[in-house]
Amino acid sequence: MTTTLFPSHQFPSHQLPAQRLPAQQLPAQQSAQPSAAQLAGAQAKRAQLGREAVLSATPVRLLTMLYDRLMLDLTRAEDAQVGEDWPVASENLLHAQAIVDELTTSLNVTAWDGADGLLAIYTYVSNALIGANIHRDVARTRESIALLEPLRQAWHEAAGALPAPQTAPSAEGYRGVA
Repeated sequence: MTTTLFPSHQFPSHQLPAQRLPAQQLPAQQSAQPSAAQLAGAQAKRAQLGREAVLSATPVRLLTMLYDRLMLDLTRAEDAQVGEDWPVASENLLHAQAIVDELTTSLNVTAWDGADGLLAIYTYVSNALIGANIHRDVARTRESIALLEPLRQAWHEAAGALPAPQTAPSAEGYRGVA
């Protein structure tokens, strides 16, 4: 008996992985499914690239990345709530709450006049997400999406309006060596 990495219900019949024949009967070209070690290596590489992207991002880019991930979490949570997949909904709502908490704590309310209003939105959304999770209330998740999506778009527009960041010359550039 062979174990497959892919359940057959995820593929149309013409795309089923080679899983019906015992392993010794598979032609060489059909047994090219990635091993668990290869999958783990690919996931580790993707995680490393993600960490590097975050570490090298400008503050403006970090903010837009947070908003993008926040909206992804909320969309996934909404889909899971509609499908009554409560563990997935909860996981995404908790991650969304963590992002809203990060946005709240990084907000400098003395930097501009609108900061208090933004803080109020973050506080309201945080409470709405808690309620959406506890009461399995998709309406609160949708309300949070409706409140945050215009902010996400505005931050992206503001980031796009900024001049490109200047990069420092390399050490060789300072000495005049190309």
